[in-house]
Amino acid sequence: MSSHLASKLREGTKKAHTMAENVGFVKCFLKGVVEKTSYRKLVSNLYFVYSAMEEEMVRLHDHPVISKIYFSELDRKESLEKDLHYYYGADWQEQVAPSPAAQAYVKRIHEIANTEPELLVAHSYTRYLGDLSGGQILKGITQRGMNLANGEGTAFYEFDAIADEKAFKDMYRQTMDGLPVDEATADRIVDEANAAFGMNMAMFNELEGNLVKAIGQMLFNTLTRRFTRGSTELVTAE
Repeated sequence: MSSHLASKLREGTKKAHTMAENVGFVKCFLKGVVEKTSYRKLVSNLYFVYSAMEEEMVRLHDHPVISKIYFSELDRKESLEKDLHYYYGADWQEQVAPSPAAQAYVKRIHEIANTEPELLVAHSYTRYLGDLSGGQILKGITQRGMNLANGEGTAFYEFDAIADEKAFKDMYRQTMDGLPVDEATADRIVDEANAAFGMNMAMFNELEGNLVKAIGQMLFNTLTRRFTRGSTELVTAE
């Protein structure tokens, strides 16, 4: 049975993908505007999302659909823990909590895992293939935006167990095309993938307000320093 699921997902989520890229937080990020407080909150939210997704996929390892698209080399929970340790310190677990949008995302993952497990394919596709496709670019932006040394706070983007990311993505898409799902189920998976993009956008929108405040504070501090310096120079000149 072939539903051409990979092609359906690619075509069926184009609009949602474009919308996600045009969220203010993402646009700023892609332009190199990376603010530490907002970014580490994103890492925190992603930790809860991936923890839920990977917990359910392991639990469903014998499921006729999930068993075929779960690859442990894609797991992000451990790498996110490393990044959280870097950004928050050794007691990071006591400091992080999912935002309202992340809570809704996690709730949805557990819900479908118990009612329609095959829909987890949509979340796997949306997150993991996106991570593999743009990971190195996003890693570079993160490093430059926060002046990070190589390896600091960017473990999330590293797939050490995957030697050839392009070959892996090709294999993953071929596997999706061969999943034992009918056309109606494939359509529901595409719908769920669009919903997953929406849940990601909700997390980004939460962070946008924090980013605007942070940028505003940085500009205020810069102007204050310049004003103070100018006042001092004026007094000195007199």
